[in-house]
Amino acid sequence: MSKKESRQQVYTLLVEVGRNAGDGLPDGATGAALMCYASGVDEAEAVRETVAILKQADLAPLDVSGYGTLDERLAEGHDISDDEKALMARALEENSVIVAQMTPFFDKV
Repeated sequence: MSKKESRQQVYTLLVEVGRNAGDGLPDGATGAALMCYASGVDEAEAVRETVAILKQADLAPLDVSGYGTLDERLAEGHDISDDEKALMARALEENSVIVAQMTPFFDKV
């Protein structure tokens, strides 16, 4: 592989979404946090692809936080389960975005 060729990697992204008509979030939720694994040649591409796919699903992405690749996360001491590694491998194999977890937000009054 020459230096000009790029290699897909999987990035861990935390995406905060707001409400949108038809978004499928629970009644009363004000938004949600989505843990995603997205493939890309760099983190910027992974973010662009993730945002585009979430918009197609009628979600309203507000903010994206990147946590790096598997190797970067391991180097930082993150504890990564075998299930999480399997989802990352699937995202790479399928060149896709996988939403691994959704946590809805509710206003407490």
